[in-house]
Amino acid sequence: MSGRGMSGTEPVETQVADGIWTITLNRPERRNAIDARLQASLVAALAAFDADADARVAVLTGADPAFCAGMDLRELGTGRLDFSDNPTYADALRRCRKPVIGAINGAAVAGGFEIALGCDFLLASDRAWFADTHAKVGVLPGGGLTVHLTEAVGVRLARRLSLTGEFVDAERALRVGLVTEVVPHADLLPRATAVAAEVAARDAEMVAGLRTSYERAINLPAAEALDAEAAASRRTGIPTGTVRAATDGLITRGSAWIGTSER
Repeated sequence: MSGRGMSGTEPVETQVADGIWTITLNRPERRNAIDARLQASLVAALAAFDADADARVAVLTGADPAFCAGMDLRELGTGRLDFSDNPTYADALRRCRKPVIGAINGAAVAGGFEIALGCDFLLASDRAWFADTHAKVGVLPGGGLTVHLTEAVGVRLARRLSLTGEFVDAERALRVGLVTEVVPHADLLPRATAVAAEVAARDAEMVAGLRTSYERAINLPAAEALDAEAAASRRTGIPTGTVRAATDGLITRGSAWIGTSER
Protein backbone atom coordinates (compact mmCIF):
# COMPACT_ATOMS: atom_id res chain seq x y z
CA MET A 1 0.00 0.00 0.00
CA SER A 2 1.38 3.40 -0.95
CA GLY A 3 2.61 5.77 1.69
CA ARG A 4 2.04 3.22 4.45
CA GLY A 5 0.57 4.47 7.70
CA MET A 6 3.61 3.59 9.81
CA SER A 7 3.20 2.29 13.34
CA GLY A 8 6.82 2.89 14.37
CA THR A 9 8.01 5.95 16.23
CA GLU A 10 11.01 6.77 14.06
CA PRO A 11 10.52 9.87 11.89
CA VAL A 12 12.04 8.05 8.91
CA GLU A 13 11.52 4.33 8.35
CA THR A 14 13.57 2.16 5.97
CA GLN A 15 12.92 -1.24 4.43
CA VAL A 16 15.44 -3.10 2.29
CA ALA A 17 14.80 -5.91 -0.20
CA ASP A 18 16.68 -7.03 -3.31
CA GLY A 19 18.88 -3.95 -3.43
CA ILE A 20 15.89 -1.59 -3.20
CA TRP A 21 15.61 0.73 -0.19
CA THR A 22 12.16 2.06 0.63
CA ILE A 23 12.57 5.21 2.71
CA THR A 24 9.37 6.55 4.29
CA LEU A 25 8.89 9.92 5.95
CA ASN A 26 6.97 8.99 9.08
CA ARG A 27 5.31 11.85 10.96
CA PRO A 28 1.79 11.29 9.64
CA GLU A 29 0.18 13.19 12.52
CA ARG A 30 2.06 16.29 11.26
CA ARG A 31 1.70 15.45 7.57
CA ASN A 32 5.38 14.41 7.63
CA ALA A 33 6.43 18.01 8.21
CA ILE A 34 10.17 18.53 8.50
CA ASP A 35 11.46 19.08 12.01
CA ALA A 36 15.06 18.74 13.17
CA ARG A 37 14.64 15.06 14.02
CA LEU A 38 13.05 14.10 10.70
CA GLN A 39 15.67 16.03 8.75
CA ALA A 40 18.55 14.38 10.62
CA SER A 41 16.96 10.96 10.15
CA LEU A 42 16.43 11.49 6.43
CA VAL A 43 20.03 12.67 6.00
CA ALA A 44 21.23 9.56 7.86
CA ALA A 45 19.00 7.21 5.86
CA LEU A 46 20.19 8.59 2.52
CA ALA A 47 23.83 8.39 3.63
CA ALA A 48 23.36 4.77 4.74
CA PHE A 49 21.69 3.92 1.43
CA ASP A 50 24.50 5.56 -0.50
CA ALA A 51 27.17 3.70 1.52
CA ASP A 52 25.54 0.27 1.24
CA ALA A 53 27.46 -1.70 -1.39
CA ASP A 54 24.40 -3.85 -2.10
CA ALA A 55 21.98 -0.94 -2.45
CA ARG A 56 21.02 -0.11 -6.02
CA VAL A 57 18.06 2.27 -5.91
CA ALA A 58 15.81 3.94 -3.33
CA VAL A 59 12.10 4.71 -3.32
CA LEU A 60 11.29 7.76 -1.21
CA THR A 61 7.68 8.15 -0.05
CA GLY A 62 5.58 9.40 2.87
CA ALA A 63 3.27 7.83 5.43
CA ASP A 64 -0.30 8.68 4.44
CA PRO A 65 -2.04 11.05 4.11
CA ALA A 66 0.80 13.32 2.88
CA PHE A 67 4.18 13.04 1.23
CA CYS A 68 5.58 16.02 3.12
CA ALA A 69 3.89 19.26 4.16
CA GLY A 70 7.16 21.19 4.23
CA MET A 71 8.85 22.68 7.25
CA ASP A 72 7.18 22.23 10.61
CA LEU A 73 6.18 25.86 11.05
CA ARG A 74 5.87 25.49 14.82
CA GLU A 75 9.51 24.46 15.04
CA LEU A 76 10.66 26.89 12.36
CA GLY A 77 9.08 29.74 14.29
CA THR A 78 11.03 28.89 17.44
CA GLY A 79 14.41 28.85 15.67
CA ARG A 80 15.07 25.22 16.63
CA LEU A 81 15.27 24.17 12.97
CA ASP A 82 18.80 25.39 12.25
CA PHE A 83 20.37 25.08 8.80
CA SER A 84 23.68 26.77 9.58
CA ASP A 85 25.89 23.78 10.44
CA ASN A 86 24.15 20.46 9.91
CA PRO A 87 23.54 18.80 6.52
CA THR A 88 20.04 19.30 5.15
CA TYR A 89 17.74 17.06 3.15
CA ALA A 90 18.83 18.98 0.05
CA ASP A 91 22.52 18.33 0.79
CA ALA A 92 21.84 14.62 1.31
CA LEU A 93 19.94 14.25 -1.97
CA ARG A 94 22.63 16.12 -3.90
CA ARG A 95 25.40 13.97 -2.44
CA CYS A 96 23.64 10.67 -3.09
CA ARG A 97 25.43 8.78 -5.87
CA LYS A 98 22.60 6.34 -6.51
CA PRO A 99 19.15 6.90 -7.99
CA VAL A 100 16.28 7.94 -5.75
CA ILE A 101 12.75 7.57 -7.11
CA GLY A 102 10.08 9.75 -5.53
CA ALA A 103 6.73 8.02 -4.88
CA ILE A 104 4.49 10.98 -4.13
CA ASN A 105 1.48 9.74 -2.19
CA GLY A 106 -0.12 13.04 -1.18
CA ALA A 107 0.69 16.70 -0.61
CA ALA A 108 4.25 17.82 -1.39
CA VAL A 109 4.42 21.40 -0.24
CA ALA A 110 7.30 23.92 0.03
CA GLY A 111 10.17 21.97 1.62
CA GLY A 112 8.32 18.75 0.80
CA PHE A 113 8.17 19.90 -2.81
CA GLU A 114 11.94 20.45 -2.64
CA ILE A 115 12.49 16.89 -1.38
CA ALA A 116 10.40 15.55 -4.26
CA LEU A 117 12.28 17.65 -6.80
CA GLY A 118 15.59 16.37 -5.44
CA CYS A 119 14.70 12.84 -6.56
CA ASP A 120 15.81 11.48 -9.95
CA PHE A 121 12.22 11.25 -11.14
CA LEU A 122 8.72 11.03 -9.69
CA LEU A 123 5.73 8.73 -9.77
CA ALA A 124 2.52 10.05 -8.25
CA SER A 125 -0.63 8.74 -6.65
CA ASP A 126 -3.87 10.20 -7.96
CA ARG A 127 -4.09 11.87 -4.53
CA ALA A 128 -0.78 13.72 -4.94
CA TRP A 129 -0.53 17.46 -5.30
CA PHE A 130 2.26 20.00 -5.25
CA ALA A 131 2.64 23.62 -4.18
CA ASP A 132 5.40 26.12 -3.51
CA THR A 133 4.10 28.17 -0.60
CA HIS A 134 7.40 29.82 0.36
CA ALA A 135 6.14 33.26 -0.67
CA LYS A 136 2.96 32.85 1.39
CA VAL A 137 4.96 31.90 4.48
CA GLY A 138 7.57 34.59 3.91
CA VAL A 139 10.64 32.34 3.59
CA LEU A 140 12.82 32.13 0.49
CA PRO A 141 13.49 28.56 -0.69
CA GLY A 142 16.93 27.24 0.14
CA GLY A 143 16.71 23.56 -0.81
CA GLY A 144 17.05 23.84 -4.57
CA LEU A 145 13.42 24.51 -5.48
CA THR A 146 14.00 27.38 -7.93
CA VAL A 147 16.67 25.36 -9.75
CA HIS A 148 14.96 21.97 -9.84
CA LEU A 149 11.47 23.30 -10.56
CA THR A 150 12.85 25.28 -13.50
CA GLU A 151 14.53 22.12 -14.80
CA ALA A 152 11.29 20.19 -14.46
CA VAL A 153 8.69 22.54 -15.95
CA GLY A 154 10.55 25.52 -17.46
CA VAL A 155 11.21 28.95 -16.02
CA ARG A 156 7.85 30.57 -16.92
CA LEU A 157 5.68 27.99 -15.22
CA ALA A 158 8.14 27.68 -12.33
CA ARG A 159 7.88 31.42 -11.68
CA ARG A 160 4.10 31.27 -11.84
CA LEU A 161 3.90 28.40 -9.34
CA SER A 162 6.27 30.10 -6.90
CA LEU A 163 4.79 33.57 -7.16
CA THR A 164 1.16 32.47 -6.89
CA GLY A 165 1.50 29.43 -4.62
CA GLU A 166 -1.16 27.67 -6.69
CA PHE A 167 -1.74 23.96 -6.27
CA VAL A 168 -0.84 21.43 -8.99
CA ASP A 169 -2.80 18.20 -8.90
CA ALA A 170 -1.43 14.88 -10.12
CA GLU A 171 -2.92 15.02 -13.62
CA ARG A 172 -1.62 18.53 -14.24
CA ALA A 173 1.76 17.50 -12.83
CA LEU A 174 1.86 14.72 -15.41
CA ARG A 175 0.89 17.08 -18.27
CA VAL A 176 3.62 19.60 -17.45
CA GLY A 177 6.34 17.00 -16.95
CA LEU A 178 6.69 17.27 -13.18
CA VAL A 179 5.91 13.56 -12.70
CA THR A 180 6.42 10.66 -15.09
CA GLU A 181 3.36 8.58 -14.20
CA VAL A 182 0.14 8.77 -12.18
CA VAL A 183 -1.41 5.62 -10.72
CA PRO A 184 -4.30 4.83 -8.37
CA HIS A 185 -3.32 5.51 -4.79
CA ALA A 186 -3.19 1.86 -3.68
CA ASP A 187 -0.94 0.99 -6.64
CA LEU A 188 1.71 3.65 -6.03
CA LEU A 189 4.24 1.78 -3.94
CA PRO A 190 3.97 -1.50 -5.89
CA ARG A 191 4.41 0.42 -9.14
CA ALA A 192 7.33 2.47 -7.82
CA THR A 193 8.97 -0.70 -6.55
CA ALA A 194 8.51 -2.36 -9.95
CA VAL A 195 10.16 0.60 -11.67
CA ALA A 196 12.94 0.51 -9.07
CA ALA A 197 13.46 -3.18 -9.83
CA GLU A 198 13.99 -2.28 -13.50
CA VAL A 199 16.66 0.23 -12.47
CA ALA A 200 18.25 -2.25 -10.05
CA ALA A 201 18.54 -4.80 -12.87
CA ARG A 202 20.80 -2.49 -14.86
CA ASP A 203 24.60 -2.54 -14.49
CA ALA A 204 25.56 -0.33 -11.53
CA GLU A 205 28.41 1.42 -13.37
CA MET A 206 26.14 2.09 -16.32
CA VAL A 207 23.50 3.65 -14.04
CA ALA A 208 26.14 5.82 -12.36
CA GLY A 209 27.51 6.88 -15.73
CA LEU A 210 24.10 7.83 -17.05
CA ARG A 211 23.31 9.87 -13.95
CA THR A 212 26.63 11.69 -14.32
CA SER A 213 25.91 12.41 -17.98
CA TYR A 214 22.51 13.87 -17.12
CA GLU A 215 24.09 16.03 -14.40
CA ARG A 216 26.54 17.35 -16.96
CA ALA A 217 23.73 17.96 -19.43
CA ILE A 218 22.00 20.11 -16.83
CA ASN A 219 25.02 21.93 -15.44
CA LEU A 220 27.42 22.34 -18.37
CA PRO A 221 27.07 24.30 -21.61
CA ALA A 222 25.70 22.02 -24.32
CA ALA A 223 28.99 21.67 -26.22
CA GLU A 224 30.90 20.66 -23.07
CA ALA A 225 28.18 18.23 -22.03
CA LEU A 226 28.22 16.58 -25.48
CA ASP A 227 32.02 16.24 -25.36
CA ALA A 228 31.88 14.78 -21.84
CA GLU A 229 29.22 12.24 -22.82
CA ALA A 230 31.20 11.12 -25.87
CA ALA A 231 34.40 10.80 -23.82
CA ALA A 232 32.64 8.77 -21.12
CA SER A 233 31.17 6.45 -23.74
CA ARG A 234 34.60 5.89 -25.28
CA ARG A 235 36.12 5.09 -21.88
CA THR A 236 33.38 2.59 -21.11
CA GLY A 237 33.67 0.84 -24.46
CA ILE A 238 31.22 -1.68 -25.86
CA PRO A 239 30.95 -4.98 -23.91
CA THR A 240 30.04 -7.15 -26.89
CA GLY A 241 28.78 -10.16 -24.93
CA THR A 242 26.47 -8.06 -22.79
CA VAL A 243 25.23 -6.10 -25.79
CA ARG A 244 24.52 -9.30 -27.74
CA ALA A 245 22.50 -10.82 -24.90
CA ALA A 246 20.61 -7.60 -24.28
CA THR A 247 19.85 -7.24 -27.99
CA ASP A 248 18.40 -10.74 -28.19
CA GLY A 249 16.21 -10.01 -25.17
CA LEU A 250 15.01 -6.69 -26.59
CA ILE A 251 14.15 -8.28 -29.93
CA THR A 252 12.12 -10.98 -28.17
CA ARG A 253 10.29 -8.45 -25.98
CA GLY A 254 9.70 -6.10 -28.91
CA SER A 255 8.30 -8.85 -31.10
CA ALA A 256 5.93 -9.91 -28.33
CA TRP A 257 4.77 -6.32 -27.79
CA ILE A 258 4.16 -5.75 -31.49
CA GLY A 259 2.17 -8.97 -31.71
CA THR A 260 0.03 -7.96 -28.75
CA SER A 261 -0.58 -4.41 -30.02
CA GLU A 262 -1.69 -5.64 -33.43
CA ARG A 263 -4.37 -7.95 -32.05
